[in-house]
Amino acid sequence: MVNTVLTLGRAWKEYRNAYRDLAEIGRCPASNRRLRAGALTGHNCGKSTGEKTMIGRLNHVAIAVPDLEAAAAQYAGTLGAKVNPPQDEPDHGVTVVFIELPNTKIELLYPLGDNSPITGYLDKNPSGGIHHICYEVDDILVARDKLLADGARVLGTGEPKIGAHGKPVLFLHPKDFNGCLIELEQV
Repeated sequence: MVNTVLTLGRAWKEYRNAYRDLAEIGRCPASNRRLRAGALTGHNCGKSTGEKTMIGRLNHVAIAVPDLEAAAAQYAGTLGAKVNPPQDEPDHGVTVVFIELPNTKIELLYPLGDNSPITGYLDKNPSGGIHHICYEVDDILVARDKLLADGARVLGTGEPKIGAHGKPVLFLHPKDFNGCLIELEQV
């Protein structure tokens, strides 16, 4: 155990010294990329092990519900969450209620109209359940093109629609993402 700690300690010191040497010439030892201005300690070049990450923060988790009013009341009353008023999204065939949390949002989904995609989900899951998760991306068209090039399937026409936040969104086929429907939203 002591030898392992000493070996790790030495390895860290060697890495830190190499980093400092390279920082003087403006390159990161992990990626050999130019360092950002003022980056003298730690790995701060914006690149960790591969290319820049496509997805950003978790925007929301969407839950399909059979009774929107009861679900909203449960989040407000039982859990004490800030619940926004219902919002119809006819282009997506849903009525949504957003619940604001300190680090993300919950989106309650309820069918709007006869052709709502949520109706089929609720037929299979009468009690409701997690429908999709939404990640933020900087550029939805760049993200779409990369995903298509990598073999992922984009649902619908492949063109972004305006989502409930007034921003472009796309949905990715759940069979391509471990059974999880993914929404991407441009920020």
